[in-house]
Amino acid sequence: MATLELININKKFGDFTAVNDINLRVEEGEFVTLLGPSGCGKSTLLNMTAGLEDVTSGEIHINGEKVNHLGPFERDVAMVFQNYALYPHMTVEENIGFSLRLRKRPKNEIQDKVRKVAEMLELDKFMHRLPRELSGGQQQRVAIGRAVIREPSIFLFDEPFSNLDAALRLKTRGEIKELHQRLGVTSIFVTHDQEEALSLSDRIAVLRLGQLEQFGTPEDVYSRPASKYVARFIGTPQMDIFAGSFVNADGLHFQIGEAGIPLPVSFKIPDTAVDVGIRAEFVTLGSKGFDSAIRLVQPVGPFTYVTVDWQGGCVTARVNGVSHMKPKETIKVEIDPEGLLFFDRITEKRMDLQ
Repeated sequence: MATLELININKKFGDFTAVNDINLRVEEGEFVTLLGPSGCGKSTLLNMTAGLEDVTSGEIHINGEKVNHLGPFERDVAMVFQNYALYPHMTVEENIGFSLRLRKRPKNEIQDKVRKVAEMLELDKFMHRLPRELSGGQQQRVAIGRAVIREPSIFLFDEPFSNLDAALRLKTRGEIKELHQRLGVTSIFVTHDQEEALSLSDRIAVLRLGQLEQFGTPEDVYSRPASKYVARFIGTPQMDIFAGSFVNADGLHFQIGEAGIPLPVSFKIPDTAVDVGIRAEFVTLGSKGFDSAIRLVQPVGPFTYVTVDWQGGCVTARVNGVSHMKPKETIKVEIDPEGLLFFDRITEKRMDLQ
């Protein structure tokens, strides 16, 4: 296991800045996800950590030692690629043991380690098959096995589930988490899927246009997002954000169009314009609150997302189970003030006002 520290990392391709002054420290045994949309710099950051890309400026430290000058093999990292990168003419057994054969390890040692890794990943029944004879999930596990057998100090995963269907992604995600719990190796995982990041990670680094927006636990980035960007990127359905104003009439309210959300007495009114964010689980539909009309009903299995609107606003609520509500029906809406998130309208940073 190892610690990893990225210090003032910059990467430019000509005039284009792909990574801009990233500072990040990953502790020993930690599982950290680099999360963001395509083009945010997450894979470039991973490739620089692996030694596949040179940094333009800044330092990469593994276990406190600068490794900028070292190649991938010398850094003692193992990478699992998006496209698996298996040798098509080699069997499962040969693919998993390839790195040990390169190191000229004894034959009996290679066989013993390959067997143990294959059993751990439930590949022991496929040892003599070629990659083309395997399913996508099995190929992914072979790629993981090839990394595991090296016993590296750091695992690097570059969107390893992107070629799998939805059911297989979920299954493989659980396998990756169990594997990390079993081995405890420091791991860096790249994805654009916020659900993967939330379910797998000890901490998440949210990236945007080459910059680090927030680095924190899954609970932090979901419940206490640092910015409006993080708030909308994390969570399903996407957070609703409104421009509104504070009104003090029969108690303090945040006014969104014709609807007012009551605020606690302890609330601190800022001296700058703010926007408010509301997640679906803090919206209740029923017989209390302000009037609205149902616009859209979306069943998603255990929940139904119901979007309602009123003069000047629109919000989505999460209703347990299958809802029998219909579009154009009228219904009352109640919003829990404890779930409100406030953002500075100019800087888009979250503000603590409660």
